[in-house]
Amino acid sequence: MEKTQKTVLVIEDEVDAAEMFAEMMRVNGFQVVKTYSSAPAISLISSEMPDLVILDVMMPDVSGLEVLKFMRREPSLSNIPVIVVSAKSMPSDIKTGLEAGASVYLTKPVGFLDLKQAVEKVMNAAQQA
Repeated sequence: MEKTQKTVLVIEDEVDAAEMFAEMMRVNGFQVVKTYSSAPAISLISSEMPDLVILDVMMPDVSGLEVLKFMRREPSLSNIPVIVVSAKSMPSDIKTGLEAGASVYLTKPVGFLDLKQAVEKVMNAAQQA
């Protein structure tokens, strides 16, 4: 049975930001799973197999980039699109995020439209693959 509702995993340590991203995704018809810490994120990604991950870079425990690098090394997770959302907005930060395997790198604050467009872009690309 194919699941009709796509799942987004939001990994964001700021509760307000996580809730905002989750709400943006719900409005777009996604089922949302949230975690405020990157440590359980890897097992969550493996168990949930989300259609998309929204990932903050600066986390209190494990860097979001480490989570991203892990995903890209794991064959079962390597094709899941990841939208990195970070306050780190230097060109070098963005380059590092994209090189680590981010599908899209957005800098905070992220507007609803920017996130919606990024999600549509990566979901369409994933469907083409």
